Amino acid sequence: MAGRWIEKWEPEDETFWRETGERTARRNLWFSVLSEHIGFSIWSLWSVMVLFMGPEYGIDPAGKFFLISTATLVGAVVRVPYTFAVALFGGRNWTIVSALSLLVPTCAAFWVMEPGTSYTTFLVVAALTGIGGGNFASSMTNINAFFPLRKKGWALGLNAGGGNIGVPVVQLVGLLVIGTAGAAHPRIVLGVYVPLIVVAALGAALRMDNLRPVQNDTGAALQAVREPHTWIMSVLYIGTFGSFIGYSFAFGLVLQTQFGRTPLQAASLTFIGPLLGSLIRPAGGWLADRYGGARITLWNFAAMAVATGVVVYASGIESLAVFLVGFIALFVLTGLGNGSTFKMIPGIFHAQGIAKGLRGEEAAAYGRRLSGAAMGLIGAVGALGGLAINLAFRQSFATSGSGTAAFWSFLGFYAVCFTLTWAVYLRRTEAVAAKPQLSYAEV
Repeated sequence: MAGRWIEKWEPEDETFWRETGERTARRNLWFSVLSEHIGFSIWSLWSVMVLFMGPEYGIDPAGKFFLISTATLVGAVVRVPYTFAVALFGGRNWTIVSALSLLVPTCAAFWVMEPGTSYTTFLVVAALTGIGGGNFASSMTNINAFFPLRKKGWALGLNAGGGNIGVPVVQLVGLLVIGTAGAAHPRIVLGVYVPLIVVAALGAALRMDNLRPVQNDTGAALQAVREPHTWIMSVLYIGTFGSFIGYSFAFGLVLQTQFGRTPLQAASLTFIGPLLGSLIRPAGGWLADRYGGARITLWNFAAMAVATGVVVYASGIESLAVFLVGFIALFVLTGLGNGSTFKMIPGIFHAQGIAKGLRGEEAAAYGRRLSGAAMGLIGAVGALGGLAINLAFRQSFATSGSGTAAFWSFLGFYAVCFTLTWAVYLRRTEAVAAKPQLSYAEV
């Protein structure tokens, strides 16, 4: 696929952006959102499929948590190669390939989704859906290259938020199927997504572009790996996105296991939190653009700790209503934090460029170079947080029959993230104070 290649791209040039760049960038953004949206739906497919798996499947709650954990793990791992695929093949070309590849896990699930299928087969098929998680990394890397620094918070937040909505949408499709056809017809959900995958691939082929200036930079990748900020932001992204994807995959199972909800009752509630968390993610990016990503992230982690405390309290008194209030608040806050933390990444490396004496386009290019290399790694590590959450739930339910112990561990981790954000990005050190033109508090 030779595709359409743009030879020159200078988004920081205001004249170029106004006359040519903005229109092209926005067009690529919308079709990137569509493809990433479908990718998230397929990645989170087994959060819905397990709701269809009644006693006749012979799989206990721990086994179901392990199924969704497998999908989470693969989705996290493939994010690293997907990041580099954009520069290797072109953003448009890779979006086509990555979209079409979603047909493999969808058709495989359609084939095996019935009682009597072995647990090993379900594990393999759940692992295949993990490739949908890789679409996020390639999409974010691609869109990061299209937009200027001043617009990245909004653009990345919208791109990721539109993708994240794929989680509640597939859960709504599952609810519709369970409510109308019953829990014995999971293949209807899968049949809905086959034509949508084809539409996403066609949209990318007809309306997206490749950027010639975007090239894989081995030196930048190695520098990003050695850069402490890459790993610090990975920890913070575990707290935000890791929480979002982990809770999204586990919410329905928690409702079934801890509160005895039926598949229909669980499905009627499962989509609410992921939907709100997805819709608010662009707002997190916008707030970060306006007030600074570090400030928004700091207070967001404080609020997440409070919401987790509400969930622990609700578990203790066995109140479903209070539990839902706390858990849905957690979803909303993970969405806000997703937007603010991802906005911080290009800002941090831009600030480093300024600290090195670079100015203007040179500082912006330095920031784009390192942030593009770091985003895939940060996204992959962050997604591993979803695996940790699902495994924590699995262990907590296996030992005590409740998710309370898991929530206590999550609360402690949010406290660590709050402290880390304050200590690294908001506590004014001599080095930052000496460079007031762009402090880390503003990133």
